[in-house]
Amino acid sequence: MSLDASAINSSVPHSARIWNYWLGGKDSYEIDRQVGDQIVAANPQILDIARAQRAFLVRAVEHLVRDAGVRQFLDVGTGLPTANNTHEVAQGIAPETRIVYVDNDPIVLAHAEALLTSSPEGRTDYIDADLREPEKILRRAAETLDFSQPVALVLLGITAHVTDDSAYDFVGRLMDALPSGSYLVLCDDTEVIDPESMRTMIEQWNEAGENPRINRSPQQLARFFDGLELLDPGLLSISRWRPGPADAEPAEVDDFGGVGRKS
Repeated sequence: MSLDASAINSSVPHSARIWNYWLGGKDSYEIDRQVGDQIVAANPQILDIARAQRAFLVRAVEHLVRDAGVRQFLDVGTGLPTANNTHEVAQGIAPETRIVYVDNDPIVLAHAEALLTSSPEGRTDYIDADLREPEKILRRAAETLDFSQPVALVLLGITAHVTDDSAYDFVGRLMDALPSGSYLVLCDDTEVIDPESMRTMIEQWNEAGENPRINRSPQQLARFFDGLELLDPGLLSISRWRPGPADAEPAEVDDFGGVGRKS
């Protein structure tokens, strides 16, 4: 696996790099930091959203591995590696777990070696692809994952980049290929807690970059779980999805999601 340096456009901000910057990572360019700072100035809660999304990932993966017995994960739009990546959380509980990461950012490809570290018992792989390419994702993922056994599809903050209703089709095609007992872990930004700031963030983002986003309502996000059984406590602000004992009632953030099971 090698990086084509010409594929990286350091003059255009990218969501994976901005997200990495917000989480304290160092894999970003000046344009990413500039746009990231502009967004934070207009919408300070985005930092809380970034941290809440990573914490939601950890809690969801821990539950699926420890309590539901899931041993396979397909993480689409994974972004740059930071702390508590999917494979680290899952293999920390069950070393034999297999994880396939998917992203379309050349910078993520450059750092894929960090993602590809795996326990000896398990396996981790990386696919250079986009959510809009479900067949490619499934074909390549089948080289690592056993689609006769349950798989957890992880989509955190990625469906917002598909700004029309085709997003439901792409997610549906991925879920349709997974067997009974599989799961969908999904969340994305809303305009529930601070609508004005969240709308301003989207405007700034779309003016600055080439990968536009939209905010969806909780009702629109719930459509991604059609036909699935939503686990308790349902679809809600991700900070309140099964919080730990130390966070009995954490503050809500404008990012809603949940975990659904395919029967």
